[in-house]
Amino acid sequence: LYVLLFHSNTGTAIMICFRRLIIASLFVSSAVALFGFGGNDEDTEKKPVQKIHYDDDKIKNLGDLVDDEHHGIEEEELDSISTDDYEISEKEYEALVEDKEDWEYDPDAKNFGQEKQVLVEEEYGVDVSFPMHHARVSENYPGSKKFDPKKTPQPLGNRQKFYDEFMAECRKHYGKRGSMCDSTEEDRVEMSLRQPRSMVNYTDLGFKKIRAPPELWSRLQKFWEDNHDKQAPERWPAGNTYTNHWKSPTHMVSVDNGSLRGQSGIKDYLWNAAKETLSEWTDMDLTPVSLYGIRVYKEGAILAPHVDRLPLVSSAIVNVAQDVDEPWPIEVISHDGKAYNVSMEPGDMVLYESHSVIHGRPYPLKGRFYANCFIHFEPVGHSKRHHGIDEEHDVDAKHKEAQKIKQGGHEHEASDGLPDYILRGSKEERKWRQSHPNNKSSVDTRARTFATGSHDINTAAAMGDLKTLEMIINKDKTAIHHKDQNGWMALHEGVRSGHVAVAKRLLEAGADLNVRTNHGQGGSALWWAVQAHGENSEMVNF
Repeated sequence: LYVLLFHSNTGTAIMICFRRLIIASLFVSSAVALFGFGGNDEDTEKKPVQKIHYDDDKIKNLGDLVDDEHHGIEEEELDSISTDDYEISEKEYEALVEDKEDWEYDPDAKNFGQEKQVLVEEEYGVDVSFPMHHARVSENYPGSKKFDPKKTPQPLGNRQKFYDEFMAECRKHYGKRGSMCDSTEEDRVEMSLRQPRSMVNYTDLGFKKIRAPPELWSRLQKFWEDNHDKQAPERWPAGNTYTNHWKSPTHMVSVDNGSLRGQSGIKDYLWNAAKETLSEWTDMDLTPVSLYGIRVYKEGAILAPHVDRLPLVSSAIVNVAQDVDEPWPIEVISHDGKAYNVSMEPGDMVLYESHSVIHGRPYPLKGRFYANCFIHFEPVGHSKRHHGIDEEHDVDAKHKEAQKIKQGGHEHEASDGLPDYILRGSKEERKWRQSHPNNKSSVDTRARTFATGSHDINTAAAMGDLKTLEMIINKDKTAIHHKDQNGWMALHEGVRSGHVAVAKRLLEAGADLNVRTNHGQGGSALWWAVQAHGENSEMVNF
C-alpha cells in the first residue's frame, strides 16, 4: 500500500482523490453545523439550540460572571467574544450564572448583576444597630441579662459592646479632648430624636432606590476616572463621631477642588441633572443647597446613623465606585419606623428625605473602598401638588378657605418666614424662631427663588448669589451673624461652596472669621476651606 500510494503515478492520483474527499467531508460537516440539515436520523433528532441575544451595552462585564474554572469556557474564548454582538446558547447562559440565583438582568439598570432585592426590610427599628433616640442600644436579645421575652427581641445581638468600643477608640484618639466625642454623640442623638417628628414629610417611606439619570452618572463617572488617584484625606472636627475616621480615614475627590480635571461647572451640572428626579419624587419645587463628595470610605469604615442639618431636606446619594467583598448597605429608618438595609451598585442613586429619615452605615465596610456623592436640595414651594391633584393637598382649596378669613392662602402660610417643611407647634419651630428673632425671612416669600430654610443668607452664600446676598445685608445687617440649627453662618456656607467673592463681601460686612460651626465645637471658616478645597486653593489663600 505504501508503494502504491507514494511511489507510483497511481498513488499520486489516489492521494489527490483522498484530499478531495477530506475537503468535501469538511464542507458537508460545516453545512450541517450552520444550517441544521442532514446528519441525524429520526431516532436521534435534536431540537435546534435556542439562542439568546444580548447587546454589549447591557452586559457590564462578562468576565465577572465566570468563576475561576470558567464553567468550561477558556480565557481565549472570552477574549475572542465580539463586543458588538454576543450570542450564547441557553445552556451556556445557565452555566454562566450558575450559583448566582440572586442575580437578574434589569434592562433599566443597564447593569448585569443587579440584585433582585433592592432593599431588605428588617424586623427592628431605632436603637438596635446603633444609638439613635437614646444613648444606648437595645439589649433585649437572648442571652442578655436584660432580655425580656415578653418584649420583641432584637435580632442583632450585643451591639452595645460594638458601640462602646467605637466610643472608646474616639476618646483614646483625641486624648484630653476625648469628652468632645461624647458631646458630638449627645447632639447627634438629640437631633435624630427631635428633628424627624418636627418635619413635614413628602413621600410615603422617605426613600427610594433608582438608577442615576444617565447625564448625571456619566459626568460623575468621568470625574472619578480622571481624578480617583488624587484623593486627599478628609479632615474632621475634633471629637466628631459621624465616621470612625480615627481608625478608617475617609478621603475626598472633591467637586470643590479647582485643581482637579473636569471640576469647572460640575456642581451646577450635577444639581441640574438631579433636580428633576427629586422634584418629581417629592412633588415639590426645589432649590440646590449643598453638594458634597466624592467621599471615599475605606476598609472598616462606619457612618453613624443621623439626620442631616437643615436646610438639607430632599437629597440623593450616588454610588460612584466601589471595591467590596460584600454589600455595604445604607440602613434607613423609614417613615413607617422600620429599618431597611439598601445595597447599592455603582450608578445607583438613593433618594431620601434627609431631614427626617435617619440614615447611616453602622456595619464596618468589608472591602477596599466605597465612593459616594451627596446632592441636597430644599423645598421652596409646591409643584404638581400646587393645582390639587389630590384633595388632601389641594392648595387652591386652601387658598379659598384662607380668603374667607382674610388670609392669603399658601403665601400667608410662609409669611412669617417659617419654612414649609417645619411643622408648626413643633420643637423645631421653637428652635427656628430662636435663631430668627424677627420671625421673618429676609426675602419676600411670595417670590422665592432660593431657600428659606435656616436662613436665606446662608443659602444665598452657599449658591454664590451675590445679588441676593447684598439685598439681605442692606435690609438686615445683623443677618451675617445668624446661625442655623447647627451653628453654621453664611460665611461657613460660602467658604465651603468655594465662593471667594461671597466670603470677601461677608467679611467686609463684619462677619466673624473665627466663629466655629457646631456651636463652637466644629470648624472655622479657614478649617472648612482647607477641608473642601485643599491647602493651596484660592479660598485658603484668601
